[in-house]
This record gives sequence, C-alpha cells and structure tokens, in this order.
Amino acid sequence: MQLGVGETVRRVDLAIRSIGVLAPGLLGWEGSRPVLAGERPYVPTPIPQPEATILPPNERRRSSDSVRWAVEVAHEAMVRAGLDPGAVPAVFASSGGEISVFDQLCRLLATKERLVSPTLFHQSVHNAASGYWGIATAGHETSTALSCYDDSFIAGLVEAVALVITEWRPVLLVAYDLPVPVPLREARPITVGFAVALVLSPLAEAAIATATFTLKDARGAEPVGLADQTLEQLRTHNPAARSLPLLCTIAARVRRTVVFDWLGDQRIELGVEPCSP
Repeated sequence: MQLGVGETVRRVDLAIRSIGVLAPGLLGWEGSRPVLAGERPYVPTPIPQPEATILPPNERRRSSDSVRWAVEVAHEAMVRAGLDPGAVPAVFASSGGEISVFDQLCRLLATKERLVSPTLFHQSVHNAASGYWGIATAGHETSTALSCYDDSFIAGLVEAVALVITEWRPVLLVAYDLPVPVPLREARPITVGFAVALVLSPLAEAAIATATFTLKDARGAEPVGLADQTLEQLRTHNPAARSLPLLCTIAARVRRTVVFDWLGDQRIELGVEPCSP
C-alpha cells in the first residue's frame, strides 16, 4: 500500500478498541449508535459546548473550542477503552486546526493597535489540541499533529496504523474540524463541527475490541457515500466527518468494505468485521 512519497507498507490487520464521537445530533458513541446504524433518523440538533472536564480548570478556561471538542472525544474513547490516557501514543488530525483562533489573530492584526495576547498566540499552533491533551493526561508518550486537507482523517488513520505496527500497542487517533468563520468560510466552507476518536490496537486484542479491520491499497476503487442524505451532507462538508462510513459500518455491526480517497487518485480500503455486540 502506498502511504506517501517513498513510503510503502504491506496489508495490515488491526482492531478498533473504542470510539468517541461528537457532532450536532451525535452526542457520544452510545447515544449515536442507533442513528449511525440506520435505526433512527439523523436529526442534526444543536449540542452544548463540550466541557472537557479532564482539563485542569485554568487550562479549560484558556482552551479554544477546537481543543475542547478534540479533548472531549479523546477522553470518551480512552474511558471506553479502559486505558491510562497518559500511557497511550496519540495522533491528532485536523484540516484547519485552530482556524477560529487564526481568524481572531487576523482581525487583531488588522487593527491600529495590533495587540495580540500571548494566550491567543500560543493557541494558534496546529498542535494545540495535542498539547492540551498532554497537559490533561500528564502524558509523556509520542504525540503527532497533522493535516492533509480533505483527507486529514484517513491521513491520521494511516499514521496511527503505522504507529500501532511499529510499537505494537494501542494508539489514540483524534480527528476534528470546527466551522470556519466568515469571511474565511468563502475559501473553506465548513459550517458544522465534527470530532471523532478511535483507539486502535493490535489484532491480538480483538476479543475486547468493537471491530477489526484490514487496511490495504485500493487504487481504482471508488468511495461510496451514505444512504442517509443528511449524514451524507455532514460527511461531505467536514473533513473529520469523512470517517462516517467507517463509524456507520461499526455501529451497524456488519461486515463491509469502506473505501476512502487518499492523496489524489489513490484509495485506501478498510475491510471491517464486527466484534463484540
């Protein structure tokens, strides 16, 4: 399978130990499963801003919306996995990262005073969420932050898979993107937030996993959208929500092949198998 320029790996088989999810109408994995499985219609109702209670109070007060969304789903997935969050390597993937903070900085720099607070400036970096997660968990493990435009979720998944293979232990993957403010939205029309977290594990942990999957190159295959048109609109309008076909397959507890776009004309295929009920 082609991962990037000069990088290749063989077909791999891994397990998905747990999931966290947050979006309008999708509040947590357990509450979202019937909707994602097609048992209930998807209604994109507003949700309260996540509290991200794992963050210390001072850090929570300073944190951005993106940080709180990412930390919220990461915490849910880690609790469901029953693992020490400070002892698990993590990969954070986001198309825009701290886009709302970037917007604030641009507005401040356009004023006469051009006064930027140190807090706002340090929040502008793309790895802010992974940094806050490290503070919240007192973790000293590897943490990666990456972006790959609309393919950011699958790029993060590939990175997390590579980490599981090389270290042969669980890895946390977090993908998130929040609405882009006007006028930046004219160039990047993301209007709804979405965040998802997966704890990936070696296949040996399949007995305690939610699902297993086989990942391989699928050049020439075409990604398939979702039958629910409201969910499909969410999938196509938020890069992190490109994960929805995978989440829907796991929620439905069916065997299915899911294909993702990857770096131009490449494709990645996940053959998903359900595990625990």
